[in-house]
Amino acid sequence: MNMLFKVFSSFQIWLYRVSGGKLGGSMGTFRVLLLTTIGRKSGKTHTVPLGYFERQGGYVIVASKGGAPTNPAWYYNIKDQPQVTVQIMDKVMPMSLEVLSGEARAQAWQQVITEAPSYAAYETKTTREIPLVLLRPAK
Repeated sequence: MNMLFKVFSSFQIWLYRVSGGKLGGSMGTFRVLLLTTIGRKSGKTHTVPLGYFERQGGYVIVASKGGAPTNPAWYYNIKDQPQVTVQIMDKVMPMSLEVLSGEARAQAWQQVITEAPSYAAYETKTTREIPLVLLRPAK
C-alpha cells in the first residue's frame, strides 16, 4: 500500500507541475499545494501534495497523517529545516512557517474541521495533537 501511495503521489506531483496545478490542484473539495522541504537526514529536497486552507494572508496545512500515531515526515523536516517552497497552481514561492499553538491553533482547527469535516475523524484516531502549520510568503 505504501508503494502504491508513493507512485500515486509522484504522478500527482508530476501532473501538478506540468499543468501549473490545473491537473492535480484539487482532490474533491480540497485545494492542493506542493510543499517542498529539505530532508532532515538526507539533506535532499522532498515534495508532497497537501490540502490547504487559506487563513490570515497565508495557508494552513495539517500534519494529520490520517490520524496515525506519528507525524508525517514532512513535519519533522520543517521542524529541523524551516526553509520551504510551496507551489500553488503555477506560482512557486518561498515560505516562512509557524507551527500554531494555543488559541491560534484552536481557531485554525475550527476552520479546518468546518471546511473539511473528515479531519475531525483523524483527531479521534490518535492521542497526539495534530499539528497545524501556517505558511506565509517569505519576505
